[in-house]
Amino acid sequence: MVLYFRLLKESLSFALSALRNNKLRTLLSLLGVTIGIFSIIAVLAAVDSMDKKIKEDLSDMDMNTVYLMRFSFGPSEVEKWKREQFPDVTYEEFEFLKKSLNGIDKISFNLFTRNENIKYESKTVNSIRVKPSTSDFFEIEPIKIDKGRLFNESESNSGSPVIVIGSEVAIGLFGETDPLGKKVRLYGQKLTVIGVLKKQGQGMFGDSSDIAVFFPVNFLRRMYGDNNDMLTPAILIKPQKSVDIDEFKAELAQKLRTHRGVKPGEINNFFMNVLSGFTDFIDNIVGQMNMIGWVISAFSLLVGGFGIANIMFVSVKERTNLIGIQKALGAKNRFILFQFLFEAVILSVIGGLIGMFLVWLCAVGLSAALDFEFVLSFQNMLLGTGLAAFIGLISGIIPAISASKLDPVEAIRTGM
Repeated sequence: MVLYFRLLKESLSFALSALRNNKLRTLLSLLGVTIGIFSIIAVLAAVDSMDKKIKEDLSDMDMNTVYLMRFSFGPSEVEKWKREQFPDVTYEEFEFLKKSLNGIDKISFNLFTRNENIKYESKTVNSIRVKPSTSDFFEIEPIKIDKGRLFNESESNSGSPVIVIGSEVAIGLFGETDPLGKKVRLYGQKLTVIGVLKKQGQGMFGDSSDIAVFFPVNFLRRMYGDNNDMLTPAILIKPQKSVDIDEFKAELAQKLRTHRGVKPGEINNFFMNVLSGFTDFIDNIVGQMNMIGWVISAFSLLVGGFGIANIMFVSVKERTNLIGIQKALGAKNRFILFQFLFEAVILSVIGGLIGMFLVWLCAVGLSAALDFEFVLSFQNMLLGTGLAAFIGLISGIIPAISASKLDPVEAIRTGM
């Protein structure tokens, strides 16, 4: 065991000597490994960070929440021309399901629409997210209030001109002034601020409540009606904890089909999107992105492997005389073999560590600049180190074998 530690120490010495004595050649040889490890670890870190952020954003939401609407969250087997003919869900259907569907915990009617500008006196905040909904929406999506209150069922039903604003909207319009009771202008109408939300931070899909406002859906319906192209309605349904989600979806589909007069044998003219299915869809995308990252990085790693092999062949040629002397003094073939293998692995790991250091620098810089946490996990660091060592092992095996098989007499003579 002591012999192998001495061998490792000697190989490290040779590797560092190669770095010092042939800086440009070694740099060019290690560049491929550095780029390859940087590419794969950067992709894995970015994908892991995105996956972590998505899971965090959805962690407070019930994964069985159903989004009932004319669109599908993911790929659909229904032909595009059929999907385009699906009718929007309506407020009347929302009320029907609220009264007749069993197993409901909370149900909300929401309108998805374009961003708008909001004003207070001479100040304007541009491109805010508007989220008109019924009051139960706050029991479905985790919304935390900082000041004031959320609108209630009575205000929701009557379409009262009240509004709850995000923290960034409050700062943009009022600065340090208390927003509660102030009247803001949206859609050319005045609404009274009754609440300010706690700061949330940037969401994965750009849907942070910090730049959003919430107000009763009937306020907007009273202005634009139910047949406006800029409005996309959806019914959000949170089932009770004890309900079997498949049975719940089956009853939901049956009731809505009956209500809409869909004939037996015809397909549903609506989609029941469930968040758990959406997370499965995201996991599939994450897996595909990881695979693409591996394929792209494989080319760089291949080039890096050739670079390590090249420098090891040169190293064997330069030290032929020394190899002959070592073998003449009794060094066994495996000693020479391990010496060059260790050197190849050490050189490759150095390139890999440089690549991971660059990933870490990028992660720190991007996290600070984008307000998004890029995670370089210990698992990915271990993977990068192991991958670099494997590349060094594969690249150095042939030069190491050729060095171990040199005849001592011929090696000394060749090196003279």
